[in-house]
Amino acid sequence: MRDYDVEAVDRLPFSTDEKAGRYRTEDFAGAVGLNWYDTDPTLQATMAYYLQPDELAFAEPHLTRMGELMGGPVARWAEETDRNPPRLERYDRWGHDVGRVVMPASFTAAKRAVLDAQQTLRADARAAGHSSGLMLFASNYLLDQADIGMGCALGTGGGMVQSLVAAYAPADVRDHVLAKFGSGEWAGETAQLLTERTGGSDLGALETTATRRGDAWMLNGFKWFASNCNGEAFVVLAKPEGAPDSSRGVATFLVLRTRRDGSRNGVRIRRLKDKLGTKSVASGEIEFVDAEGFLLSGEPDADAGPSDGKGLGRMMELTNSARLGIALFALGNARRGLVESLCYARHRQAFGGALIDKPLMRRKLAEMIVDVEAAQAMVFDGTGATNHRQPRRIRQRIAVPVTKLKVCRLGITIASDAIEIHGGNGYIEGWPVARLLRDAQVNTIWEGPDNILCLDVRRGIERAQAHEPLLSRMHDAVSVSDGDEVAGLVAERIGDLEAAITAWTKLDGAVAEARLFPLTRFMGDVYAGALLTEQAAWERADGRGERKALVARLYAQRYLADHGPLRGIDADGDEAMERFDELAAGALRV
Repeated sequence: MRDYDVEAVDRLPFSTDEKAGRYRTEDFAGAVGLNWYDTDPTLQATMAYYLQPDELAFAEPHLTRMGELMGGPVARWAEETDRNPPRLERYDRWGHDVGRVVMPASFTAAKRAVLDAQQTLRADARAAGHSSGLMLFASNYLLDQADIGMGCALGTGGGMVQSLVAAYAPADVRDHVLAKFGSGEWAGETAQLLTERTGGSDLGALETTATRRGDAWMLNGFKWFASNCNGEAFVVLAKPEGAPDSSRGVATFLVLRTRRDGSRNGVRIRRLKDKLGTKSVASGEIEFVDAEGFLLSGEPDADAGPSDGKGLGRMMELTNSARLGIALFALGNARRGLVESLCYARHRQAFGGALIDKPLMRRKLAEMIVDVEAAQAMVFDGTGATNHRQPRRIRQRIAVPVTKLKVCRLGITIASDAIEIHGGNGYIEGWPVARLLRDAQVNTIWEGPDNILCLDVRRGIERAQAHEPLLSRMHDAVSVSDGDEVAGLVAERIGDLEAAITAWTKLDGAVAEARLFPLTRFMGDVYAGALLTEQAAWERADGRGERKALVARLYAQRYLADHGPLRGIDADGDEAMERFDELAAGALRV
């Protein structure tokens, strides 16, 4: 019998080879297999914007290797892990409760490859006398395009645990834990355990208790959602015995998987969560049964019982610092959705031509490109790194929650757009964009949804006048823009934002709280516009052309301009259409 000829079957309904070529599957490979650094001119420009020439010369070979790793093996492993997620092995063959999470081989291989590559970058940077901070941030951006679940597993508070342990833990515990992190053995083995069934975001309502036993404490309670329950070290919120039943009574504890005497600690995984997305990170419910823990606190406070009364505040400071990482997850989601959309639209033939040549598709893709670059500007600015045009930096307080609110919402929108661009194929799990939407939704929840972020902005304004440094940052960004038309519009909107904040402070309590969302969105829109004009000025001064100025102009037209009663529909010309090829080439180089 003749072998089944797939290509012959594909040709049967068609009269020409040209028509049969519509089904040439290798044309629809998408982003996987590309080098995600080499094909990303915007990331390359961002690194040049922040790094000095000698730093950039050192960083680029490492980031090129990272781009190949993340766009190739790690991206493929991520798809496999999504289909074969972690599982909980509750009992061994003798019926003992072992509570062991079994990770798929694809996750283990990806984790090892990522950690090895990042450790090489750290070591080489140290030997060359360079800081690796921004380079590692960029490598995590590349990782997040492959799998934000892996990003979560590797980034759930390792630095936070080490800093708290170094400051507060008993000497023997401190030395043991810091040695484990120093050797790399516990990389990606930490988690924050905050959320309970009764509290959710209301952490002051938690019910987990802690009872002193020598220099340790015994914790008992139930944590409803641990993002990375397969860890070795946890930072846990609990109420010490004798503490008031209020937020002042909440304290921070270190709980290890194994007790100091080597026995198994009273940490029980009840079940893993059956989640919408981010299946590669083992999220679950954890029960503490006389679990040995160590108070991470300063001197006791009379009004707070055995702790210093700063446990919840300390955790919220650390949580706020983690929000930039969540915004980076969302940016990675958005970038991957954009790349998949550009790849698909370039090859999909419909209505007599390539999809990417259709005016409505160009409009959508142009908006996606501009939105992703605006989000990238915000997230990288949140690192606090100085840039060539603006070496003076002002410490920020509310820029990160403003950024997280805007960028995490964008991650969902771009993922949804990518599915729409792929049509029915996009809704199918075998194609690459369905998972992006499933994963993107969690970014608005991790480390605080929109409403919690807005309340944090309010606290920053009311308690620390934190809007003033953010407004100063915007003014600084526009001041280097050589007075062009877009810079003038952004400067005008900064003035409007100042007036809006002043007006908001005069509102009654309930109304003021309800208006926090549009106020925070206003901050994000203007902040992104200011950063894009700053980047455009640097690009122009450095002889790199006018593309970023185009991006800044398109952004300002969409988010900051007053289009009048006709909403700009009567405007002459459309620069996004006229210069679309330049816009797209600067977004993805293939």
